[in-house]
Amino acid sequence: MTKTREQTQAAREAKLDELHERLTGAVETLVSGDDWRRALAFAARFRARSFSNSILIWAQHQAAYEAGRVPEPMPSYVAGYRQWQALGRQVQKGQPGYMIVAPVTGRFASSNPADAESWRRLGKGEKPLPGEVVRSKMIAARPAYVWDASQTSGDLLPEAPAPKLLEGDSPAGLWDGLAELVEERGFEVVRVPHEGMIHGANGMTDYAAKTVAVRQNMDTAAQAKTLAHELGHVLMHGPDQEDARLHRGIGEVEAESVALMIGAAHRMDTSGYTIPYVSTWAARVDGKEPVEIVKATGERVRKTALAVLDQLDTDQVADGTPPGLDRETLQRDRPARERSASERSTPGQRVEPLPEPSARPAGASAAAAVQGRRL
Repeated sequence: MTKTREQTQAAREAKLDELHERLTGAVETLVSGDDWRRALAFAARFRARSFSNSILIWAQHQAAYEAGRVPEPMPSYVAGYRQWQALGRQVQKGQPGYMIVAPVTGRFASSNPADAESWRRLGKGEKPLPGEVVRSKMIAARPAYVWDASQTSGDLLPEAPAPKLLEGDSPAGLWDGLAELVEERGFEVVRVPHEGMIHGANGMTDYAAKTVAVRQNMDTAAQAKTLAHELGHVLMHGPDQEDARLHRGIGEVEAESVALMIGAAHRMDTSGYTIPYVSTWAARVDGKEPVEIVKATGERVRKTALAVLDQLDTDQVADGTPPGLDRETLQRDRPARERSASERSTPGQRVEPLPEPSARPAGASAAAAVQGRRL
């Protein structure tokens, strides 16, 4: 019996509801330091996809690993059924796919792009009129399926050689690239001899003086990670941003998460300085559930980190797209290279604190501590 359009739509909506519930459940398990760190490290490798989809993939792969269907707990590359076939590989019999949300896009044309009311949707195969501008935009969502490389067999995937970094050394070009992005925002990068010069912190962003300071008595890898943290503040938390009242703790979580993703994309192990306090900070934001904070933070972090990584001329790990695959179908899921207007910020100074477990929660603002305020 052929399904009616209403039945097809109902089935699609049911699957989307299932995806939402699965995503919410997965995010709930992330409100702890180690799980959040691992999820962000994974999202850094799969940054070609939205944060929600990367978490859906991550959670379903974990379940597949626990069930013995895949050999490793971390996904490697994921792609659709026909995309794997295009690479000479076939999904193995009995391997269920990971359900994600795929955007449904439509083509729209206008002879006056500045007028929002002038855009009209083009039909299938319809060409624009002379002088019209064509744009695609998301009009709906549908369930889709992807499989990890370990669920397929066939031709070998081309692998780029993985650079091995010396312990304690920053990846080549990372500091200079991050410093250039900071300076493009009108800030001066300053290296100070020790943390005593910046209120006991690893780094400090001063919006009034337009400076970003990083202490030098750390390994160069730690200095680069700290600079990435402060760049996160510069991009997301300046007083001129639309949301200048962002909760102080969430701002610290976001900046450190940006640094974690940038580090993970460069094969840097940042696990010694992560964000185990994310659930505490999220719980302190009035009027919102911690899961909502985590989900919103994750996507903001991914977009900011991706914008940074796209502008760095450095050796980075793959972004989750199988080598050799045409990524045209994934481009609509990527954020614009330009920084979006939705980036939010907090006024005043932002600092990356030293770990002081006996004094205050890791990540509490050193500037706030100087002011006698405990976060």
